[in-house]
Amino acid sequence: FDIGRMTVRSLSRLKHGAAWDEAGQQVWENSPEGQNAGNGSVMRCAPLAIPYAADWDTLVEVSQQSSQITHADPRCTWGCAVLNLTIAGLLDDTEAPLADALDYVADDAPDELTEALAPIASGGSLESLETSGYVIHSLQTALHDALTATELEDAIVTPVNRGGDTDTIGAIAGAVAGARFGASHLPERWVSAIGEANELETLAGRLMPSTT
Repeated sequence: FDIGRMTVRSLSRLKHGAAWDEAGQQVWENSPEGQNAGNGSVMRCAPLAIPYAADWDTLVEVSQQSSQITHADPRCTWGCAVLNLTIAGLLDDTEAPLADALDYVADDAPDELTEALAPIASGGSLESLETSGYVIHSLQTALHDALTATELEDAIVTPVNRGGDTDTIGAIAGAVAGARFGASHLPERWVSAIGEANELETLAGRLMPSTT
């Protein structure tokens, strides 16, 4: 029922023959500041953290490639990388997953991104949490709420109830909360309301890296 402007413009270019790694780049280059760093790619990139959780170099690469299709701004491509590294850290039960992620990309990621997330990584507080469609605002709010909540339900409901771009912020927070708390903490009333729950569980299982 809704699609972001950068995504629809990129998909239009793909439909008309642009290469996957050129469509988003072309849209980004033709978008003014303020309309060129949306959150569409960070809301969809989290599944990549599962098969590549133990290979951070590859995880960074595929996360950026995933974003490049529609959102080529470095704040978006590196935002996907930071989010997925954080999720990978959570899956590995590390003590400071966001801090580890920021350290890993510190030499390459945009300062605007790393500086915006550093206070959250260090356990500090922010004066305000924004809910716009700007990728950095969405990551700040979702990561803050998902990493500081004491239970999974609050980790998702709190950022969604802030309003604004709730679907994307909720998707990011949900991915982080899922990795942090585990599927067993999902309220049954939520799972039972999803008609495709079995299909999603099957897909999740297929994402797991092979143990052989």
